[in-house]
Amino acid sequence: MKNVTHWIGGGPVEGSGRTSEIFDPATGEVSGRVHLASVAEVDAVVAAAVAAWPAWRDASLVKRSQVLFRFRELMYAHRDELARLISQEHGKVHSDALGEVARGLEVVEFACGIPHLLKGGFSEGVSTRVDSYSIRQPLGVVAGITPFNFPAMVPMWMFPIAIACGNAFVLKPSEKDPSASLLMARLWTEAGLPDGVFGVVQGDKVAVDRLLEHPDVRAVSFVGSTPIARYVYETATAHGKRVQALGGAKNHMLVLPDADLDLVADAAVSAGFGSAGERCMAISVVLAVNPVGDDLVDKIVSRVSELTVGPGDDPASQMGPLVTGVHRDKVASYLDVGVLEGAKLVVDGRLTPVLGGATAQESPG
Repeated sequence: MKNVTHWIGGGPVEGSGRTSEIFDPATGEVSGRVHLASVAEVDAVVAAAVAAWPAWRDASLVKRSQVLFRFRELMYAHRDELARLISQEHGKVHSDALGEVARGLEVVEFACGIPHLLKGGFSEGVSTRVDSYSIRQPLGVVAGITPFNFPAMVPMWMFPIAIACGNAFVLKPSEKDPSASLLMARLWTEAGLPDGVFGVVQGDKVAVDRLLEHPDVRAVSFVGSTPIARYVYETATAHGKRVQALGGAKNHMLVLPDADLDLVADAAVSAGFGSAGERCMAISVVLAVNPVGDDLVDKIVSRVSELTVGPGDDPASQMGPLVTGVHRDKVASYLDVGVLEGAKLVVDGRLTPVLGGATAQESPG
């Protein structure tokens, strides 16, 4: 049974007692526990960040970029290990998880160029005896609150830039798949990042609320559902923080009559079922312009029938399980809603055979 802790001051720290279970999404079995922070633990990780920030802020841009380069190399060397953790806790297949890590690494690589990106500007004589200049300075301690569907990529959208710019960063990942956060924290330490500059606080609403209200947290970045994004924005701005709050989204596809329907069907199925559909790139609505609608449906049905569904860490799987049984039941209920509203059900994924002999509906994951 894995024991997922916080990461405070450069090392793992257990919580004060509250924990939550971590599930294997393929079987529904408990695979570990994650500590849920109290206000005291959030205060501790922020205090460590506050203490570490001044020296990191004053470090030269070359020093910061050197740490970023080392972190990038370590992340690349451990990408398979990180992808396995994602598959085990989120459920997405290994190739999807590797793609997630690769997309995150693109931001790390971008942050390695921070000496050029932080250049200011100077304009002489913009008016009589008036010059104008601009400089870029770090804020201090900033926080990221990230979702379950991309436990590595979404945090890597945030912390490489924040840290490279001279801030200290506190990550609050999803409690559903928290292990990736600790691996990334360990690799930051191995890369030479000073203790406290990157911290991880595991938790639920208690941790989120304390980060949103904490007087030493200067800015918050969030990715998640639209209602929670609104809550994060309203709460954090009321406490004087800069906020980036990204809510839910799904893509739509418009298919014109001259489209290559084989290509369209492949794209729609790959988008809709990749990462088990738990991503903004999952195309949830396909609108076909007559007369290609029926032909496209037939091709999508054929393409779906070729999918191999099974555990995310099984090399034969093309689609893994949804992250929890509760989430699976919620998604499955949409089929009944669609039929009640007049839709024709042409593929029932609840009856799909799963590697191991069960069906998607019977599988406990």
